Amino acid sequence: MIDDRLLPLDGVDNARDVGGLPLRGGGRTRYGVLLRTANPSHEHLTPADLAYLVEEYGLRLVLDLRRPDEIELNGRFVHDGVDRAELTLIGESREALPEGVKLSYLEIYRGYLTDHPGNVVEAVRLLAAVDAGPALVHCAAGKDRTGTVVALVLDAVGVERDAVIADYALSAMHVEAMFRRWTTAAGTPMPDPDALDRHRPQAQTMADLLAELDETHGGAAGWLLANGLTEAELQRLRERFREPEG
Repeated sequence: MIDDRLLPLDGVDNARDVGGLPLRGGGRTRYGVLLRTANPSHEHLTPADLAYLVEEYGLRLVLDLRRPDEIELNGRFVHDGVDRAELTLIGESREALPEGVKLSYLEIYRGYLTDHPGNVVEAVRLLAAVDAGPALVHCAAGKDRTGTVVALVLDAVGVERDAVIADYALSAMHVEAMFRRWTTAAGTPMPDPDALDRHRPQAQTMADLLAELDETHGGAAGWLLANGLTEAELQRLRERFREPEG
C-alpha cells in the first residue's frame, strides 16, 4: 500500500520507505531499511521530523547525491550518530541540473551512470554494509538522482520490474508540493502547469533505462558488478533488503 510507505514528515517532501515491494519469485522488501526523500536539511526539518527519523526510525546513514555547491547553498542533514556520505552524480556530461540542459531525462540518467559510476557503486556499497543501519538517500527533489540510484538498488535485489518503475514514478505526485515549498521560501511565483509537468517523472523513462541495462549488463546487478561492486556486497544488499521468510 502506498499509504504505508509515505512518511509523516512536515519539513521534507517526497518521503517514503521502499519496504513492502514485491520480489520476483515471492516475498517483499523489508521496511525500515531505506528511505528516499527530497533534501532533508536542518533548516526545514521540524523537531518532530528529527525525532521520527533518528529515534523512531533509527536513522544511521544519509547518502547525499547533490553537487557540492548545492549542498553549501541549500544545507545538509547533520545529527550526532548519523553518518553522511556526499556522492555527487552530476559531472562531465552536464554541468547543470536538468532544468539547465537540453537533454531528455533518459539521457540525464544515463549521464549519472557514465559520469560517476564509482559514486553510484559506492552508494550501493554503503547500503549493503552489514553495520550501516537504516539509511536515507536523497538529492534536491528526491526524484531523478535519488530515483535512479533507488531503482538500481531495487532491481538488483530482485524487486518486480513494474514495482521498481512504479516507485520511481510515484515522485510525480509530489512535484507540485515541492515547488510550492521552494517558491514560497524564495518569494517567487509558481511555475505554470506545463512547466510543472515537465518535472514529473514518467514511468517510461525508468522503463527505458532499465531495459538498456538489461541489454548491456543483464540488469542493474550486472551493471553494478561490472563497475566495482563485489558478489559478496551484492549478496549482503539482497539480504538486507529482503523481508525474512516466515
